[in-house]
Amino acid sequence: MIINQFLQYSSNVLKKNKILNYQLETILLTSFILNKPKSWIYGFNETKIHYKQFKTLQNLLKKRIKGMPLAYILGFCEFWSLKINVSPYVLIPRKDTEILIDVVLNKINIKIKKILDLGTGSGALSLALAYEHNNIDITAIDFSNKILNIAENNAKKLNIKNITFLKSNWFSHLKDNTFDIIISNPPYISYKEYFCFKKQLKFEPIKSLVAGKNGLNYLNYIILNSFKYLNNYGWLILEHGYKQGFIIKNKLKIQKFKNIKQYSDIQGHNRVICGQKII
Repeated sequence: MIINQFLQYSSNVLKKNKILNYQLETILLTSFILNKPKSWIYGFNETKIHYKQFKTLQNLLKKRIKGMPLAYILGFCEFWSLKINVSPYVLIPRKDTEILIDVVLNKINIKIKKILDLGTGSGALSLALAYEHNNIDITAIDFSNKILNIAENNAKKLNIKNITFLKSNWFSHLKDNTFDIIISNPPYISYKEYFCFKKQLKFEPIKSLVAGKNGLNYLNYIILNSFKYLNNYGWLILEHGYKQGFIIKNKLKIQKFKNIKQYSDIQGHNRVICGQKII
């Protein structure tokens, strides 16, 4: 079998099983199995492949058809143009979350020295910000050593050195530290929403997705407690569910945040909100 036949076989299988981006996924899987860049796949598509490689492809296609996300199959995804390693211990970074990075970058000025990333997961948010601003000290926290190991390894792989990784259950181990910006993409899906979309989400860690009956448990907690960890004129910047914007805005007002502003994702839904501490 040559690569062209390999590509056609993969594409047909994925298309038949209603994988939307079947052509792109075919190229990514082939690149992964052959350990060659995409440009090589296109340029040398008459090259013969081994039977063992074909069997590997079949096994990976079976996983994909069962619903396993491509990022878990490959072990990585792209976020903010960075190659981020992921595993089933961490949520796969979404394209919509890059909006949060845009918002943070617009807030950064020469006075911004310290950023806190609550619930870092793969480290995607911290890594993107550290990549753009290597002079800012970033603290990235999560509750699990297994999760933090993934984030730390991503930082090493990308040669990013201005992130401190800390095991903490939200604010529990921060002591008296304060920050100029606090960011978080916390779990914000309700139990009802999770069971509605369980087929698409079943491979991702439920602790990184679900936040109680209405999906607001962690957002409420962060808003309630973040004020004392912010420096004056500091910003709290959160990702939230597209139906939660009005509620989150009101909660920020109750906690005396100022200059509250909402931002929409690429589909036009409210996705990120920020508020400023001014006393």
